[in-house]
Amino acid sequence: MNLKKYFVRALHRLQKGPGYTYKELLVWYCDNTNTHGPKRIIKEGPKKKLIWFFLTLLFASLVFWQWGILINTYLSYNVTSSLSIGFKTMKFPAVTVCNANPFKYSEVKHLLKDLDRLIEAALERILQPTPGNSSESPSPPLNLRLWHQIPLVLIDEHDKDNPVILDIFESNQTAGGKLPLVLNETTAGNETAAGNQTMGPGSALPALVPQCSHQGSDNCTYRNFTSAAQAVTEWYILQSTSILSKVPLQERIRMGYQAEDMILACLYGAEPCNYKNFTQIYHPDHGNCYIFNWGMDEEALNSSNPGAEFGLKLILDISQQDYIPYLSSAAGARLMLHQQKSFPFLKDQGIYAMAGTETSIGVLVDELERMGYPYSDCTNNGSDVPVKNLYSQYNTSYSIQVKQVLKASSCLGKITRAVKIYALTFCFRQTAYCYSSLRSSIRHRQICIDSCKETCNDTQYKMTISMADWPSEASEDWIFHILSYERDMSTNVTLDRNGIIKLNIYFQEYNYRTISESAATTIVWLLSSLGGQFGFWMGGSVLCLIEFGEIIIDSLWITVINVIGW
Repeated sequence: MNLKKYFVRALHRLQKGPGYTYKELLVWYCDNTNTHGPKRIIKEGPKKKLIWFFLTLLFASLVFWQWGILINTYLSYNVTSSLSIGFKTMKFPAVTVCNANPFKYSEVKHLLKDLDRLIEAALERILQPTPGNSSESPSPPLNLRLWHQIPLVLIDEHDKDNPVILDIFESNQTAGGKLPLVLNETTAGNETAAGNQTMGPGSALPALVPQCSHQGSDNCTYRNFTSAAQAVTEWYILQSTSILSKVPLQERIRMGYQAEDMILACLYGAEPCNYKNFTQIYHPDHGNCYIFNWGMDEEALNSSNPGAEFGLKLILDISQQDYIPYLSSAAGARLMLHQQKSFPFLKDQGIYAMAGTETSIGVLVDELERMGYPYSDCTNNGSDVPVKNLYSQYNTSYSIQVKQVLKASSCLGKITRAVKIYALTFCFRQTAYCYSSLRSSIRHRQICIDSCKETCNDTQYKMTISMADWPSEASEDWIFHILSYERDMSTNVTLDRNGIIKLNIYFQEYNYRTISESAATTIVWLLSSLGGQFGFWMGGSVLCLIEFGEIIIDSLWITVINVIGW
């Protein structure tokens, strides 16, 4: 018993505040604390004591409420953007140039022979010539195997409740039935008799491309078109892609436009250059593309001064006479400015340069600097993105578009096409079905957005484009003679205005804009805001918080003493 009393007294000596009960400790705290309010509670009369107790409780509640708002604001990790303008010697951007036509028609004509004859026959039926105007000469039979993979059909909607679907190469037609994906276009012209697929000259029928997961399946998607020109182009692209995908890559590269034939002249600043200064890549949409100043094997070039005289000057020959007639309806060069070691996505970000013109492109630079985790979900190099890099073979830097987000598991072929920020691998009977299903799926697009991350640092090139006819009528004779001789060693003119393009790419000025993010709230802001609210409502400070911690420790000691005594 004496040992127990001695131990309890020793605990009392360790206790900082006086008193053996919670009430005594609370009175001692209110009497000695530096926080305003508690002293008045114990020193005033009964009425004022109640008023001060209510005010202290009210202001303490306001403090905790404000603290909650401040802490929640800090944990939201908001950022502010600032714009600054700098001046420095800048790296000249990488310049990618491609032909709008991916292959030379003379090289692939034997592969597309059946397809071309099929599309010509289909166009004759779509144009609906009168019997007197149709060709009477016999022609070899058509290869309808390609047609049956993805047929083009016409829709007659004179009767909205019973539309008639006409396969161009079939005499059977389907009337009525539900067509949930058919465009509601009213056609004009003669009524269609049963079994007759030739419409009158005044008809204007929407064209569809039905795309099914496999032959005979009801699991189909329909691409709707109001113009046969759009439908034929899309249909030809799908069919030709299937045919050319079976050709080995090296053979496809050989069938495209070669650098020595396409790049006629090159000048960077005052230094001459040629096609050997370009890096060749194969693009799924544009065939052979050539990149100047990519920075893969050599240091990136710096631009010494702004202005057209210190930029890149190119003369290109696109050989428009060798275009595939049904594949490329646009003629020109496709080009894009991008960072070094980044893959060019010309379909999304490229621009066209028109034949027979001199195109001048003035460049301004915007540098974007985003804050990383926890302020944003950006990535520095893409190593933390759990998605395969489709272009790892090129050892390119990360961008949101080089990531493969979706794979069509039912598609088994070897064609790989980049579609916006996801890619697709497919075999041809399922080609159009997989392609169209993924492209039109909002859910799949959202998966792409959720899976891929923006880059933390990015450089964007803003372009100012101007054009003029080139060469002029007065100078075209000698210019075409010289360029023809330099390329073909021929005294005859082998070039013309329809295939020549001149490009001038340069920095407009050396001012560059930096758009950078900074934290809207920092730990210093948080501490000062918390202290300001506490001082404003309660007249307290950090020392008052220490006093409050002291009373909590003393309460624990009293609890320990009571437990031991019990």
